[in-house]
Amino acid sequence: MSTEQELQQLIEGCLKGDSRSQHAIYKMYYGKMKAVCLRYANNVDEAKDILQEGFIRVFTQLDRYNGKGSFEGWMRRIMVNLSIDYYRKKKHFSTIEIENNLQLADDMDDQPDKSENQYDFEPHEIIEAMQHLSPVYRTVFNLYVFEEFTHQDIAEKLGINIGTSKSNYAKAKKNMKKILIKLKASANE
Repeated sequence: MSTEQELQQLIEGCLKGDSRSQHAIYKMYYGKMKAVCLRYANNVDEAKDILQEGFIRVFTQLDRYNGKGSFEGWMRRIMVNLSIDYYRKKKHFSTIEIENNLQLADDMDDQPDKSENQYDFEPHEIIEAMQHLSPVYRTVFNLYVFEEFTHQDIAEKLGINIGTSKSNYAKAKKNMKKILIKLKASANE
């Protein structure tokens, strides 16, 4: 039996309320979906909260999966949308948080400018650096880089204008580079 057939059987089991099928799907996709949530969350606990809510939504809305496209892609979209909703609910990403992020960027401006080619960054370092971005920058960065949204799509999804999306992306990229270099430099000390 192919893995596609096995997956289809698990989905059918979930639709019937079979907890073993739900557990199997949870185990199968936990790591990948956690990685998606981590890109949007401030920390691991927040990512786990989003992930948990995401799996609940997957299992309660499984009847909406029509089999077109990959199941993993369908789940991923749920996790991304929940992450965005979580961001919107926390939209009290107040001036304090933005100022803190700008302060971090200002502090890093004092660092000597090193070429990013001097460092190789591991995926966990990139995720750690992303968690230092403000929620605004992190969300725009994720949607543009990982979800491949256009700035028009991002603007519509977040209720901002296209110029703001572009500006936030440019600032996020600049801050990410500085944060990564700072993290790498401090790790090498």
